[in-house]
Amino acid sequence: MGAFNFERYFAMIPFLAAALDLNRLPLFPLGQVVATRGALDLLKQTQTEPDKLLALHVTGDWGDCDPEDVQTNVEALKHGARLMSVYRLPLGTGRRHDQPIRELADDLADRTVWVITEADRAVTTLLLPSEY
Repeated sequence: MGAFNFERYFAMIPFLAAALDLNRLPLFPLGQVVATRGALDLLKQTQTEPDKLLALHVTGDWGDCDPEDVQTNVEALKHGARLMSVYRLPLGTGRRHDQPIRELADDLADRTVWVITEADRAVTTLLLPSEY
């Protein structure tokens, strides 16, 4: 039997607190959590805490996934397949009055983060769609 890993325990406290704030328990293990440089930059730019996205993901809030991807995630929970969430991050100051709708749609696409947990639950990655 291995020694208790205090460092890992204390590192999980913010994540667990966020999950408990949602009044939902984790549905699966995240494994090792990693993030790409692009995802980290976007999270910083939008002042979004990665723990909040991870808490949503692990409790089954798949964010902005389309209905087919939500159903795929439900099946993945049952059968141990890959899980994916899509989060469109806040626009910060919001839309300018003169900003065209098309530009706004592009801006939303540019502010999207994917969270993917591998089928074996060993790794969860935060990344931009362009980095997939």
